[in-house]
Amino acid sequence: MTYSLSESSRSAKLIWINGAFGAGKTQASHELCRRLPGSFLYDPENMGYFLRKHMPSSVTRGDFQDYPAWRECNYAILKMLHEEYNGPIIVPMTIVDTRYFEEIVGRLRADGIEVVHVALCASRDVLLARLNKRREGANSWAAEQIDRCVQGLQQESFRHHIDTDPMSIEDVVEEIAEIAGVELQPDRRSKLQKWKDRWLTQLRHIRWF
Repeated sequence: MTYSLSESSRSAKLIWINGAFGAGKTQASHELCRRLPGSFLYDPENMGYFLRKHMPSSVTRGDFQDYPAWRECNYAILKMLHEEYNGPIIVPMTIVDTRYFEEIVGRLRADGIEVVHVALCASRDVLLARLNKRREGANSWAAEQIDRCVQGLQQESFRHHIDTDPMSIEDVVEEIAEIAGVELQPDRRSKLQKWKDRWLTQLRHIRWF
């Protein structure tokens, strides 16, 4: 059977996948992109690394989200993608400051752009276990952000919440698709191919700097 996107699914809605570090945003977003024909994955984090690399040390900030330029650039890029790209846009990004969220997502929604937001939630123990698998221990920067992220994402601004503790990646992706109102292609990959795809995704997202 051939699956295709309905006209409503083909509209350039934004699907923002939020969550604490270790919640599974990267894997879920890439799996969603693989199974959602015509979709495009845009990672706002890359703008942060660009700014960090091209700023003088005297004005660098510990969290690149604190740069007004990071928020302004990502808003502008996402608005442009919505206007020029006819397909779902997947945006994996941790953001727990409601002010920064409003500067990007709030402005996009005010422009009449549909932004479907989901927050992948998990318990502290599960997040730490997942980070350990990525070789990021309890003293890593990502682990130190867990409490801040978990607490911040509980706010109403960050609904819909998905409890990922008991869920597989497939379950998470299907839940996101249901919330977003998009139709997925059936996943006919072998277990080996799925493992390979996810391993390569993880490898490509290791930051060496």
